[in-house]
Amino acid sequence: MATTFDYALSTEGTRLERSVLRELLHYAVDPEIISLAGGLPAGECLPLQGLRECLDTVLTRDGFRALQYSPQHPPLRARIAELMEARGVSCTPEQVFITNGNQQGLAILSRLFLDPGDPAVIEEVTFTGIQQVTVGRGAEVRTVPTDLDLGVDVDAVEAAFRREPRPRLLVLVTDFHNPLGVSIAAESRERLARLAAEHRVPLVEDDPYGSLRFTGDPLPPVKAYDDEGMVFYLGSFSKMLAPALRLGWMVAPVELMPRITTLRESLDLESTTLYQRAVAEFLGQGRVEGHLAALRTTHGARCDAMLEALGEHLSGVARWSRPEGGMFVWVELPADLDATELFQAAIAKKVAYVPGGFFSVHGGKRNTMRLNFSNVDPEAIREGVARLAGVVREALAPHPVPPHPPGGNSR
Repeated sequence: MATTFDYALSTEGTRLERSVLRELLHYAVDPEIISLAGGLPAGECLPLQGLRECLDTVLTRDGFRALQYSPQHPPLRARIAELMEARGVSCTPEQVFITNGNQQGLAILSRLFLDPGDPAVIEEVTFTGIQQVTVGRGAEVRTVPTDLDLGVDVDAVEAAFRREPRPRLLVLVTDFHNPLGVSIAAESRERLARLAAEHRVPLVEDDPYGSLRFTGDPLPPVKAYDDEGMVFYLGSFSKMLAPALRLGWMVAPVELMPRITTLRESLDLESTTLYQRAVAEFLGQGRVEGHLAALRTTHGARCDAMLEALGEHLSGVARWSRPEGGMFVWVELPADLDATELFQAAIAKKVAYVPGGFFSVHGGKRNTMRLNFSNVDPEAIREGVARLAGVVREALAPHPVPPHPPGGNSR
């Protein structure tokens, strides 16, 4: 028998909205639908055998210790410090904090620096998880635009910093932005670190995709220019190894580790020691570079397939970003189309995407969509884009629009 309950919920419990990306995940696993909606690495490139061997090694060598509660695994922290050094960031293992993925890092840092009503700066179009830990926690959000060629508008960031009261936090997706696919320009990174230091605003660098570059020259993280401990770097093994590991890391000042640890304990105490040990073994055996090389090659070929298909089917109608890594292409349709309204028509054609309006803090960008290329084979990408283009052109048929040339950062 159904019963109605009248609960008095907290403000955050009422305000916080579920990520639409999680709601759409079932389309990514429906075999009848070509899903361009996911955010998954290429499934066939996941290091199944390598992780199996590393798990076997850990269980044989460490026995029951690998299955007990345990503090953060020191060898993994040391391996992560080496990964950061290779990216141009000098840090000690003591500055590395293990998380259950980047979203937990975002949640911890939001709670560390923000009270409800405090000002925070985020991009106007950004990952829904960033919106959850700022807008969803009641922050007074100041948004800044992001350019499809240069990344975040640094002049706008500086202007937001100069407004009173001073922001308590800035959160940016540095490389191969989710959802835009763009990276922050090389000349902007040092300036962002300098602005964070000058205005004493903690900058959270959310970088789950930085290791997934398949073309162009690597760029150092903003953290590489941080001399005063004002940039907090978040990295993740979910995209570079396997999503199911749910392991990420934070690079932060040692003096803040006690507070970060306490905040983490209020959430879930610790990350699985078994997977920490297995990932440390994977890194220690030198497996990661070969794995990443295969992942980058596969993602690059699939991105090329998507860009070619967009050019074939939507040239003159839409414009799109041209990413050099990561997983996503951002598509802008004619202004009078609503990608949310087109979604069910696309599902009827057995193709899925994420309407771009869900990434807009202020509810704009309704004529946009995010497409994922990384977990779809090239043939399915071409077919999926062709189906999607058919939906778009059917919607445009009663109201033709002037040609809209493709754009975005070049590759």
